[in-house]
Amino acid sequence: MGKARSREHAPNPLRVAILGTGHLGTDLLLKVLGSPVLECALFAGRRAESPGIRMAAARGVRTTAGAIEAVVDALDDVDLVFDATSAADATRHWAVLQPSGTPFVDLTPANLGKFCVPVLNLADCLDEQYVSMVTCGGQAAVPMARCFGEATDGLGYVEIVSASAAASVGPATRANIDEYVVTTETATHEFCDTRATKTMLVVNPAEPGVVMRNSIAVSAEEKVDLTALTAAVADVEKQINAYVPGYRVVVPPVATKDRVMLTVEVEGRGDWLPPYAGNLDIISCAAIALAEARAWERA
Repeated sequence: MGKARSREHAPNPLRVAILGTGHLGTDLLLKVLGSPVLECALFAGRRAESPGIRMAAARGVRTTAGAIEAVVDALDDVDLVFDATSAADATRHWAVLQPSGTPFVDLTPANLGKFCVPVLNLADCLDEQYVSMVTCGGQAAVPMARCFGEATDGLGYVEIVSASAAASVGPATRANIDEYVVTTETATHEFCDTRATKTMLVVNPAEPGVVMRNSIAVSAEEKVDLTALTAAVADVEKQINAYVPGYRVVVPPVATKDRVMLTVEVEGRGDWLPPYAGNLDIISCAAIALAEARAWERA
């Protein structure tokens, strides 16, 4: 992930526009506002009275209900566009923005562009125009699935089950369940070189909301080197925790009669929704890590 940077020597801020003013876009905005090397040039949605736009305006952020059209009009003041809308909208937005050459960071499961999981391939993504942040489950679980692959002679099958609080799963995510599954599985194949994979998303209605959890499992027939897996998991946990502070292994690698599994938990910082919304935190933190790295690279 690179060396820690000094705030005293921070470069001129990278000017970003955020498309999407729902839960994810608003959480992302608050993280942009807390960054020493990012500046929100425009927060764009479609409802002028959305809670996110009202909060942003109260903080002095330039807002609009003009959506992608307003972003296009503001491109002279924008260095990078984040898309936190839906898979279908992000696909349409990319078609509009691609000719401009503006860097586009997609937080939806549109399954386009280059996948970025910062702990695995951040440096490879710094010059790409279109970068996909996969999914929240992909950010949380794919690095651990990669650890399984490194502790075997080749994965035949890996299973990922992610559970998030219902209150943290907005309308766009609910409409994109199929895209979520496909995109997470595609990234698992790409990063883990597994022959088969299965992804499941559980939307938990419990009150109060439960913290996001992700379980990763392989068959005992994979003959996992448990010592090597445990060491790899501890190293990756530490690296992810550097940019997602609430990321932690809560069930270390354990072998049962028929499987080897582990569980990670992601507790959010509580920037927009309460700390149970780790599903927002992990993908917005990953996107911030990418944008900040691009800011430093530009400097």
